[in-house]
Amino acid sequence: MKQTIRALAVMALAAGAGLAQAQDYPVNVFKAGITRYDTHAQTNGVSGLGVPAGADANTTDATTAVFIYERMVSPNIGIELVLGIPPKIEGYADGSVDYLGKVVEARSVAPTLLFNYHFGQPSDKFRPYVGLGINYTHFSKRKSPYGWKIHMEDSWGPTAEAGFSYKLDKTWGLFASVAVLKVKSELVGEGAAVIKTTVDYRPVVFTGGVSYSF
Repeated sequence: MKQTIRALAVMALAAGAGLAQAQDYPVNVFKAGITRYDTHAQTNGVSGLGVPAGADANTTDATTAVFIYERMVSPNIGIELVLGIPPKIEGYADGSVDYLGKVVEARSVAPTLLFNYHFGQPSDKFRPYVGLGINYTHFSKRKSPYGWKIHMEDSWGPTAEAGFSYKLDKTWGLFASVAVLKVKSELVGEGAAVIKTTVDYRPVVFTGGVSYSF
């Protein structure tokens, strides 16, 4: 997991390495803020020995802190690495087994690399932008109140975002964005029996915060 984050960071920095010479606009942008994950999860049902027909599951939404570094490789193009404090995602039994309540929880570690296009000029106070990229999702600290041993596959998927930045002065600003991700993971729970489900969720991620440019 650490190697994956390190590799994404190196890619973001290497892509902008040619900008060592002086520019008339900031090339480094650090952002910090709050992000809201609306998971929009779907499963293919829950299967396993002794699992009744119609068993299903759903996941909760989450809020956490986010930290972003963007390297401007031209006045309009930026390469962005998104990190943050891994939010806790909880899974609840649904359908014919909804009486079980919460059955699993995990932390979603999802570094994301984006290529952004910023409209307008660097001197503009208000600049909308759009971006496309890739996210890697790893589920850590997996556990179940029922004592099951939980396995969850890592996931790679596309990401798209749209947002805007607003300059307060030469270095400080505000930003807001909305992003959509694709995450798909097979979940296996091992207890008295083995249960399986595939979680396919398309998080819609709302983010807002402050930025510092230099």
